[in-house]
Amino acid sequence: MNVEELLTETLREQAADQAPAGPGFADRVLAVRRRRRARGFASVAAATAAVVAVAVAVPLLDSGKDDVRPAGIVGRDGTHAHPDQSPPRDMIAAGRSVLAAYYTGKPVMRTKEEGKEKTEEEGSTVRTYWLLDPRTGRYAKDTRWSYVAVAPGARTAAVLERNLPAHRIGLLDLATGEVERWIPVQRGVGGLAFSGDGGRLVATTYAGNPDVLVRATNAGTGEAGWMAPNRSSRTGFLLVDLAGGGSSWSKVSHGREVLGRADFAFTRDDRLLFAQVVGPKDGLERFYDLSGAQVAAPADEKHLRWDVPARLSPNGRLAALGLTKEVDGSPGRSYSSIRDSRTGREIAMVRGGQLLAWADDKRLIAWERVTGLNEGYHDRLVLVTIGSEKPVPLSGTRMFDEDPETLEWQPVFVSR
Repeated sequence: MNVEELLTETLREQAADQAPAGPGFADRVLAVRRRRRARGFASVAAATAAVVAVAVAVPLLDSGKDDVRPAGIVGRDGTHAHPDQSPPRDMIAAGRSVLAAYYTGKPVMRTKEEGKEKTEEEGSTVRTYWLLDPRTGRYAKDTRWSYVAVAPGARTAAVLERNLPAHRIGLLDLATGEVERWIPVQRGVGGLAFSGDGGRLVATTYAGNPDVLVRATNAGTGEAGWMAPNRSSRTGFLLVDLAGGGSSWSKVSHGREVLGRADFAFTRDDRLLFAQVVGPKDGLERFYDLSGAQVAAPADEKHLRWDVPARLSPNGRLAALGLTKEVDGSPGRSYSSIRDSRTGREIAMVRGGQLLAWADDKRLIAWERVTGLNEGYHDRLVLVTIGSEKPVPLSGTRMFDEDPETLEWQPVFVSR
């Protein structure tokens, strides 16, 4: 079967196999509370949605210039692009996927004190989030949270407070910015992920802060810098039922194949969990049943990698793999592999250095490098299509800080 035949077949089956694109179960759990608040601004929200759907002109604030460029492009297929914005101020979306949030990270140092003497320096990576307001279609900074997971539908988020590990989980209404409910947990939590239907959370438990850093010296250069320790304090995971609020904890043991933050997430069918491991023996991922027992990888996920967030196409037939080719001296000419999810056979190569989310069974959102290999590393979000060499810019260029320890804005995509 050639590329064209496979794509035709996958598109034909999309209607039957694609997961629902509407709001997840977490939104329905909070629907009664939202309706009471929503009555007052229903008409305002409708007017705002109309405004967001129109491209207007604003100054190019990111570069500091005075020229005026289009603030956004809205396509007939629901694509919202803002190629003049980095980080984005207005909603970015394509097909079934929306940029629901993004975050930055910086190391924050602290010094241990023993008696009157200062000893070993430690720190942690501290995140700052910008969350999409579904009423305005704009991103707003929210410094209250150390970790945010957004539910399918992009109207509810699960949040953890600043000190990790946390002992309660908040369910945040993204429209009001208010926590609708707090769920207390008996074990410290450091990471969160929603199930595909939004009805459950998997909360990864840690004995300490999963983002801890230690100060180390490069033996070759003598320069000091921050690095993750060669250990992890992960203890297991909690499964949280959002309808009832109940939870159950499972212990998961590990050795040196798990370092630092290694959060659990649901597989495509929500029947299993997976997490990152170090080393090639497990394909960089390890799978578990919902009681914490290690199991074999599902047939359609055994070729995936944790560092390629897009994973499976909506119909489950195609698998997004990592960067396979970068053309020297040609900015933006990087390619990633698309494979048959069952056999692992390469179906096509698609533009983009990192594949982030599927817009549909033929298009993906990716990071695309915009500089040559010897010109530093700058990239932007683009929409790429299997079989096409023409990426569509979605965001402005992300210019990395000269400080290698600074984490530039990182996208969080969910289905809408």
